[in-house]
Amino acid sequence: MRLPRVYLDHPLDPGSEPRLPDGPARHLTQVLRLGPGEPLLCFNGDGRDRAARIAAMGRQGVTLAIGAADDPEPPPVLEIRLALGISRGERMDFAIQKAVELGVVGIQPLFTERSMVQLRDARLDRRLGHWQGVLIGACEQSGRRRLPALEPARLFADWLATPLQGVLLLDPQAPQSLTQREAPTGPVTLLVGPEGGLSATERARAAARGIEGVRLGPRILRAETAPLAAIAVLQALWGDLRDG
Repeated sequence: MRLPRVYLDHPLDPGSEPRLPDGPARHLTQVLRLGPGEPLLCFNGDGRDRAARIAAMGRQGVTLAIGAADDPEPPPVLEIRLALGISRGERMDFAIQKAVELGVVGIQPLFTERSMVQLRDARLDRRLGHWQGVLIGACEQSGRRRLPALEPARLFADWLATPLQGVLLLDPQAPQSLTQREAPTGPVTLLVGPEGGLSATERARAAARGIEGVRLGPRILRAETAPLAAIAVLQALWGDLRDG
């Protein structure tokens, strides 16, 4: 049986006994029905899992006993980042969750001309916190021991003005398919628009910055599906989904 994994945002020294936050504590005790002495794994994003067990349960919460760390997670074969136009609700959650499961090392949410979601100040902070929770949950489920970076949301124009390298725009009208490209010699960033894609003006600005468009095939994919298909293709061709 696979051991449950839980993320804790603080040092996990062998012999320490940290108290679980309320959310993970409820999941372990009320959903998974774990009790005192039962084993699990903990990680804090530094690249290693730690053996652990439930040391105590009570009104003060759930306390873990931390054991030895395992081998570090190897570095990615291909560093893939995702610059993603912000979509509505569950579509954005789904794209973030599955991109993390497929192995991206970073996610950059972008406000674009066709983004249907307008977030500012406290609402934006809450949404970023929610996306971070989605990201952590995907790491817990998939066995990843390093947390991908979730960058602060930015305007598309502001992001374009930063130093960029290895960016590919997913564009169903592009003349070249992703599978026709040469193997990348460095990190790759996939740029994907929200529902409706990037506007013509945004695509022109991206082209002026040297960003090349690539298509995936004959079908038009949804905003939450396209990046996942492209990440899987990259991983199968040049990343950690290759045989051997």
